[in-house]
Amino acid sequence: MTASLSSSHRSRDTRGADHGVVERSRLQPLPALDPRPPLHLVAPEGQLQVHTAPYRGSFGTVLSQALRSAGLGSRVGVAQFLKGGVAQGPEAALTLCDRMTWMRPAVMECLSQPASASLPSTIEAVEAVWLVCRAHLACGDLDQLVLDELGLAIALGYLDEEDVRASLEARPGSMDVIITGTSIPESLMGLADQVTELRRGF
Repeated sequence: MTASLSSSHRSRDTRGADHGVVERSRLQPLPALDPRPPLHLVAPEGQLQVHTAPYRGSFGTVLSQALRSAGLGSRVGVAQFLKGGVAQGPEAALTLCDRMTWMRPAVMECLSQPASASLPSTIEAVEAVWLVCRAHLACGDLDQLVLDELGLAIALGYLDEEDVRASLEARPGSMDVIITGTSIPESLMGLADQVTELRRGF
């Protein structure tokens, strides 16, 4: 008991001495710190990229990159607006790498003539692919969306430029969008974060 009391007494003396030193030095107590707000992770920022060329058929490199992204776990959508030949349509879209969906319009040939010279069913087939893309742009359920020959589809009259621009402007900030092909309208070029121009070698 005596040892316990002595230890307690020494502890009180020490605290008292420390307090006296603080008073004599006239130190001010530290201000209370406000609790820090929780950290917020910064969401990845998507980009709108344009890959343009003076000729058709510049899609291969972008498709390879899309496949690589899907293989690494990204959710990828690929839409070829003017490529036909397999009567695919959105309902029969292919799935590659379990993460990439590939769509073409349900037509039996590749399209190169204006919409005014095409059958109504052909125009509807192209529009059906765009409607799926527009839904993806609205809900942001993809990490990357590739729009092949989107500009030429607009130039030939299959898609409305203002509708396309509005959908691209309203896309989620985390989604990457890649537009490829010829005849990219200036209104879409103005939205691009990056423009790559491919030139035919001589």
